[in-house]
Amino acid sequence: MLALSFLSVITLALAVNAYKSHLQQANRHHHEVAAAAAGRCRTPPTRQSSSAPDPVTPSALLVGAALPTGIPVSASNAVPSHSKSWTTVVVKPTPSSSSTQTELVRDNVQSAAVPAPVASTPAPGIAEEKVAAASKTSAFTPNGIKAGIAGGDSYPYVKDHIGWWYDWSPTPSKAGKPIGVPMLWGGGTADATDAARLKAFQQLKTVPVYVLGFEEPDCAPGSGSAGMTVDAAVSKWEQLMAPLKAKGAKLGSPSMCKQADETWLAEFAKKIKTSWDITAIHVNKNSLDGVKKDIDHYKKYGKPIWVTEFACVADNPNFVPCTNQAQINKFIQDIVPFFESHPDIYAYAYSNGLGLGNVWPMTTSDGKLSASGKAYLNAISKFH
Repeated sequence: MLALSFLSVITLALAVNAYKSHLQQANRHHHEVAAAAAGRCRTPPTRQSSSAPDPVTPSALLVGAALPTGIPVSASNAVPSHSKSWTTVVVKPTPSSSSTQTELVRDNVQSAAVPAPVASTPAPGIAEEKVAAASKTSAFTPNGIKAGIAGGDSYPYVKDHIGWWYDWSPTPSKAGKPIGVPMLWGGGTADATDAARLKAFQQLKTVPVYVLGFEEPDCAPGSGSAGMTVDAAVSKWEQLMAPLKAKGAKLGSPSMCKQADETWLAEFAKKIKTSWDITAIHVNKNSLDGVKKDIDHYKKYGKPIWVTEFACVADNPNFVPCTNQAQINKFIQDIVPFFESHPDIYAYAYSNGLGLGNVWPMTTSDGKLSASGKAYLNAISKFH
């Protein structure tokens, strides 16, 4: 009986040991499985490869500049919400890339660089577009102000609100910031004034920033038109305008009398060797729809447009200036915002030229600002 009990105790002990061994093996297996699962879920360290975009510098984040991919970054989404200030910039060249890694340090605590978002088609940032537009405008818009005047009579009243002006001469000169733009009016054969202007142009000693070409050479000479053949104009253009462009002046094309119905400028463009930089046009219409038709025609030349003369005129079938002040005011109120917002128009000028009646001109016979002049001043004052 005693021997049987002793055997039972030994058997029980062996069973217990076997059970413990089984538990230990099970536990080891459990931990191995858990470790393997953890290894699969853990994110590997990020590495900067030569093909990855460069991190963004603090300046790019603060001013909203475009990332290397061309995607804009605003202050709200570029800097982590917990960040308050960036105090140190650490630049480290990477051995695997010619680009530079930039790490941002906030309050002496190093933070990971912000990666550039991924986009299938890079797009320019808003700030980038504004800079490009400003650069483009400043190159072809005098003083960065589109508004101007043709003729100097109203200059004292509007000089603080215009960027440029001209008076059909090669030597416009008035005190103030607006730029006086010289003009090669004609070939010297239209009349005595044309001859005098040509001589003065040939004697220019300085290179102007902008210079305008011939005045309405596509209409017969007289009444404000130069009246030139295309071949004569090409000869004078290459002789007198081309050297100025070679020295840095921006050339305005000849301006057409026939507006959107012109064929003269198209032929001239084919024959000249020195192309113009700015398409100068005249707009004599009494509605915004008519103005748009003229602009659309000249867009085909692919150059920045200057409307060097605009006036309220019923031009078909005859040239009849507007005389109703309410109509003139409405025309000005429509056309100025249109010019200001049009991406192809870089400058425009209210015409005080010949044949425009006694209501449209900006000044009265005694030199005061007319009702039409006041309407123009009020319209451009909203922009400049």
